[in-house]
Amino acid sequence: MKSNDPSFLPAAEWLLRLGLAAGFLAAVADRLGLCGAPGSSPNIAWGDWAHFRSYSDMLNHWLPAALRSAAAVTATIAEAALGLGLLVPWRTKWIAGLSGLLLVSFALTMTFVLGPKAPLNYSVWSAAGGALVLAAISRR
Repeated sequence: MKSNDPSFLPAAEWLLRLGLAAGFLAAVADRLGLCGAPGSSPNIAWGDWAHFRSYSDMLNHWLPAALRSAAAVTATIAEAALGLGLLVPWRTKWIAGLSGLLLVSFALTMTFVLGPKAPLNYSVWSAAGGALVLAAISRR
């Protein structure tokens, strides 16, 4: 299968959909404590809502304190909805585009607050690019 062969596109589309969905849903599961307790594994980023809120508050320190909780909840709902939406072949172009915009906003925030290495460590820029490519190649 050649990369410029149109028959390659459905496989690439599904790989992008599954990879992006898994990334979103794994992050949500981690912050809800479904992947293990904080510190129980090097693969656990937060392990519970409290640790995620602390991280989210650090990234969103510029927001008024009253809005920081809403930002964490909104990000979690958006990631869960987009993750599930990527698994369903419906409105892929829109869902992928929104996923790309959300990931770009995460990458920019991480870059400005934590420095350029942080979003690179977590491949946030790559995921954002993948989501935008998915939006561009999707026929639905």
